[in-house]
Amino acid sequence: MTDMVHGSVPARDGEPILPRWWRTVDKWTISCVLILFGIGMLLGLAASPPLAERNGFGPFHYVERQAAFGAMALMAMLVVSMMSPHMVRRLAVVGFLGAFVAMAFLPVFGTDFGKGAVRWYSLGFASLQPSEFLKPAFVVVTAWLIAASQEINGPPGKTWTFALMVSIVLMLALQPDFGQAALVLFGWGVIYFVAGAPLAILFAVAGAVVIAGSVVYSSSEHFARRIDGFLTPEVDPTTQLGYATNAIREGGFFGVGVGEGQVKWWLPDAHTDFIIAVAAEEYGLVLVLVLIALYAGIVVRSLLRLTRERDPFIRLAGAGLAAMFGVQAMINMGVAVRLLPAKGMTLPFVSYGGSSLIAMGIAVGMLLAFTRTRPQGEIGDILRGWRR
Repeated sequence: MTDMVHGSVPARDGEPILPRWWRTVDKWTISCVLILFGIGMLLGLAASPPLAERNGFGPFHYVERQAAFGAMALMAMLVVSMMSPHMVRRLAVVGFLGAFVAMAFLPVFGTDFGKGAVRWYSLGFASLQPSEFLKPAFVVVTAWLIAASQEINGPPGKTWTFALMVSIVLMLALQPDFGQAALVLFGWGVIYFVAGAPLAILFAVAGAVVIAGSVVYSSSEHFARRIDGFLTPEVDPTTQLGYATNAIREGGFFGVGVGEGQVKWWLPDAHTDFIIAVAAEEYGLVLVLVLIALYAGIVVRSLLRLTRERDPFIRLAGAGLAAMFGVQAMINMGVAVRLLPAKGMTLPFVSYGGSSLIAMGIAVGMLLAFTRTRPQGEIGDILRGWRR
């Protein structure tokens, strides 16, 4: 397999790693991530003090923790982005094995922190959510196996990845964490589609998901309650969705003003799952549109750079990571405006959360590593050569 490609960059023997990294990395994506994290800190200053007061902490307790987790996330992003695709693949395999085992032992050693879903390990000073780290690792492992299956005498990668996907989705559904399960299924579907899967298979998987959803709806009170709350025409104003919907409505185009929002005093997850409601109330539609543009910019720019890539593994892994990143942001914002059922999913780099921030830093670091420019010709050069 060849390395990353985006234009023709002359090789420079003996060039130090940092100048070479800075010359080849996508600076626009890094800038968008830094802006997102800055907005997250700004919103954290507004959303987290009420929760800190209720829990008996100092007013900036959660802001300080978010800054610490964010620094680790950004450092992880930069370090991973300096790796070669081969090293990223090794990291993903090791990370996948560790996260998969950790998820398997959640029913025995995990905790729910009173939220009704066993998703975390309590470390005393912090908590660890293995599914957050599993997602990017699973995407890269899936891309590797499917790309390898396309080679002569390659392994049955599509069958293996399907089995892994089903196993992970079942473990997530048993927690229960249907949002992360849907995201893992989506990431696998994107890679399978980009690799040239027949649409009939994807439709069959979609049908199986609908059937499984119907079974879960009839057997899981937690799942049924969220679906019913989404489908009901009237929103209970005392629920999280009710508070979030009202906050977005009150914010209007320019917002009610910095620090003037009220939703943060009523929403228990204002600093995590419903941070977009705080943004919409205090800063209005303007900031929401800025956030959407930043997420769209990262996804679109990454996909455009990947279209010039020769290596099928890098194309598949990069496409899967970019799609999963964008869809997670879309799901979080869609829940707040009642376009989707409540799922308990963070807004990348904006919401508070140690595991989600660090895992997202690793994921974007992998994406940056896959979209770095390399000293080879573009894929179009190969096509033009075939015509000669």
